[in-house]
Amino acid sequence: MKPDLLPLTSELLQALQALFFLAIIFIPLEMAFALRVESTTLRKNVHQDLGFYVVNAIVPSLILAGLLSVLVAVVRPIYATGVFHWLASLPLLLRFALAVVIGDVGAYWGHRWSHEIPFLWRFHRIHHQAETIDWLVTSRAHPVDMVFVRFCGIALIYFCGLAQGSLGQGTVLMSSYLVIGGLWAYFVHANINWRFGAVERWLASPAFHHWHHSNESRVSIDKNYAAIFPWIDRVFGTFHLPSRRWPASYGELPPPQTAESEPSIPVASLP
Repeated sequence: MKPDLLPLTSELLQALQALFFLAIIFIPLEMAFALRVESTTLRKNVHQDLGFYVVNAIVPSLILAGLLSVLVAVVRPIYATGVFHWLASLPLLLRFALAVVIGDVGAYWGHRWSHEIPFLWRFHRIHHQAETIDWLVTSRAHPVDMVFVRFCGIALIYFCGLAQGSLGQGTVLMSSYLVIGGLWAYFVHANINWRFGAVERWLASPAFHHWHHSNESRVSIDKNYAAIFPWIDRVFGTFHLPSRRWPASYGELPPPQTAESEPSIPVASLP
């Protein structure tokens, strides 16, 4: 095997291991607590979503690596002034909690812009073309869309000084943030009927995110952009979560500002 293919092979193996790990968690959960019994793992277009999973397990990481190099070069002079030096005295768990909150605020705006800006919607609408929502739909996205939303969250963490190398454990903090955020994304897409009661107003549930994918009416779209904390949507006026019911249907419903825009990036036919 050529040496230059080894990193990609390693990434692919890790992606397949992660897929197996996710499958043994979410397939039994969806079988035991199915919101829609007809929405099985072997549903329509599952092969496309598996293809998206493989692509998005590799390509976004490669693009983000380059973007992060630029980001670090930009924030390094800010860190050098010592303006964020006080953060070094905070416990790692507290810095991590702050990073999760700040990252979710950044990702909220990245996600919201992906709906409101026609150019970004051309990429993001691929994720909203799914008519069945389950854990695997999480990966059904254009790599550009995944990179943009993730980078908005990561960039805000860096600009707030929580990822500076001088604090130590910076890699652990960022890696943990990405892992927790990724797992929660799979959870809120899952085809499970769990409701959290009053907690849903503070911590995202499957119901919260399923309403984001709803195509019922203009009242329910362009809502629930936050990945983890619904209170962010409440602050910015985009919270929508009926307490006693779930969406009747899902699928692409372009926001009004994109209704007359150009067609989206086509979804390739995956084997």
